[in-house]
Amino acid sequence: MSDCVKRKAIKDSGFMNILILSAGTRDKVVEYFKREINGKGKIVATDCSNLAPAIYEADKFYLVNRISDEGYIDGILDICLKEQIDGVFSLIDPELSLLAKEGDRFKEIGCTPIVSDYDLVEKCFNKYEMAKVFRNNGLDTAKCYLDVDEFKKAMEAGEISYPVFVKPVCGSASLHINMVNSDEELMGLFHMYDDLMIQEYMGGQEYGADVYIDMISGKCTDIFVKKKIKMRAGETDKSVSFRDQILFDKIKSFVEEEGFRGMIDIDIFDIDGKYYFSEVNPRFGGGYPHAYECGVNMPKAVINNLEGKENSVRIGDYKTGICMMKYNEVMIKDMNGTELVP
Repeated sequence: MSDCVKRKAIKDSGFMNILILSAGTRDKVVEYFKREINGKGKIVATDCSNLAPAIYEADKFYLVNRISDEGYIDGILDICLKEQIDGVFSLIDPELSLLAKEGDRFKEIGCTPIVSDYDLVEKCFNKYEMAKVFRNNGLDTAKCYLDVDEFKKAMEAGEISYPVFVKPVCGSASLHINMVNSDEELMGLFHMYDDLMIQEYMGGQEYGADVYIDMISGKCTDIFVKKKIKMRAGETDKSVSFRDQILFDKIKSFVEEEGFRGMIDIDIFDIDGKYYFSEVNPRFGGGYPHAYECGVNMPKAVINNLEGKENSVRIGDYKTGICMMKYNEVMIKDMNGTELVP
């Protein structure tokens, strides 16, 4: 029996296999997909370290090379063929562009990459370009400058003032972001590092939106908004569920107009009653468990799409005032006789 015939037989039988790349510490995401697939298929995970706890929550896992290594995608495609994977997604930023760029190779073997188009993913990781995308969609966003002289002219014109954020144009996890209060600090950072940008300081209340855009219809089907109470290392540590139809409408219009697909995470600020859009992460956000536990079921939406079913629109279908509080947990495993790969 050919591989294609085998795959069709499994799909016709109602089984669904999903591959989660770079699972790392995202145990809850793996757990949720296992719960939703409910024994009618398997969840396979990968990571480059056997000390990544999330891989042990999967039905099966593979240790793989780092994504920068030659032949990495070939290895992932081999796993997809061996495990008859129907859909694949990644939980880390650097891999999203790679997965989107190589999407056709996955589709050729009957595996759907759950990610937005490559050009759109690349824009998400370029903060200066994404600011332009927000403005083109009529959304408010922070003022941004790539050039120090341009920034100083804007200061002289009274358009911006210290403090400001200085950050890499392309970056994630809030790495190397500095609040700057003087010309001396600003010039010091620009002399030390390349590819920096200056961004208007965003005060006010920060919100996070977990959003799903149907991969078949292109409609925005789910939006969950949380008011961020406490942050740690760029991720939401404590939050409370929140609803606002005005914000829902802005998000829906934006994601559908730009053509996003699958799950994305958006950072937004409320400053004096006006919403400012800050960043888009085209993947599950670190605070997604809050949405799931409030009934916003994106794993089920993914499974429906992989089965060829469009999802119904359920935007804002959750209770407000529900809090998420992250806390420390540990996994203990006997690794005697196993080489540790940090």
